[in-house]
Amino acid sequence: MINARSEFPNLRLNMLLAALLSVTTSILLGFVDDMLDLRWRHKLLFPTLSSLPLLMIYYICGNSTSMLLPKFLQPFLGTTYIDIGPLFYLYMGMVGIFCTNAINIIAGINGVEAGQGLVIGASVAIFNIIQIYRLDDDWYHSFSLCLLLPFLSTSFALYSMNVYPAKVFVGDTYCYWAGMLLGTVGILGHFSKTLLLFCIPQIFNFLYSIPQLFHFVPCPRHRLPRFDGNGDKKLHMSMAEFEISKLSTLAKLLVTIFRLFGVMHYREFEKENSKWAEINNLTILNLILKFTGPLYEYRLNQVFLGIQICCSIFAFLCRFYFAFLFYDVVH
Repeated sequence: MINARSEFPNLRLNMLLAALLSVTTSILLGFVDDMLDLRWRHKLLFPTLSSLPLLMIYYICGNSTSMLLPKFLQPFLGTTYIDIGPLFYLYMGMVGIFCTNAINIIAGINGVEAGQGLVIGASVAIFNIIQIYRLDDDWYHSFSLCLLLPFLSTSFALYSMNVYPAKVFVGDTYCYWAGMLLGTVGILGHFSKTLLLFCIPQIFNFLYSIPQLFHFVPCPRHRLPRFDGNGDKKLHMSMAEFEISKLSTLAKLLVTIFRLFGVMHYREFEKENSKWAEINNLTILNLILKFTGPLYEYRLNQVFLGIQICCSIFAFLCRFYFAFLFYDVVH
């Protein structure tokens, strides 16, 4: 029986409603993207609006905007914590935008979208369980699990049907739903930095894709690996071509840096009496194919998810072991 005189947890209810509102609007965005094929500028704008309920409830609940400084910075600044105020909300908004698009940007082969959501979601759930065992105040991690467990159940069922040869396809709706849900639990669960550790492949993919995403070099509409249907039936790197003389100085510098680090296929050729270049599309899936050579679709998915799992293991090591190198107390 509920004690009538006990105080109803209104703020916690509002937090749940704000989370569901953000996730629901991201599902709507995914559906609209599937129907209308939105441009990238719209894909950045709408997740910003979807993140607003999270930022508002974070402010209403009076949560901290302070950051714990690493040990080596504390003597210079004379404090243990620094309050960054509005910048913290800007950071959380950027986390929401990144997470919403992070899974969608690594897509195009059977199983990879649902697989990402499954691995990252399972990693976050394990982290929540560890923290519930370690901490006295475990409500935020329990809240995270309440959202994650249904997500993991549906993602597992979806992955079993979406893995090669796929019987079900995810579309953008699942990608935005999964990304925003993970961002939501990271923000409202107060472990957004740990969430980013679990998203190392997605962060790398974003940084690697910057020359194309910001149109320093040509960016085709779809950058997924190319299927050789007439040859070995494997996936090959997809390519982008451009006239070298039309590149800006910054674009030429980025291409040179990528070539020096060996992370870009580059070939020059003559076309229309001018010098052109061919590069691989700048995604982590194409980069894997650059190092491994052509792979069957199911094998490429296995390799990528193996990388994702290894990064999750590394994230746990950073969170619970290497963090002691920078902080006296690790919660």
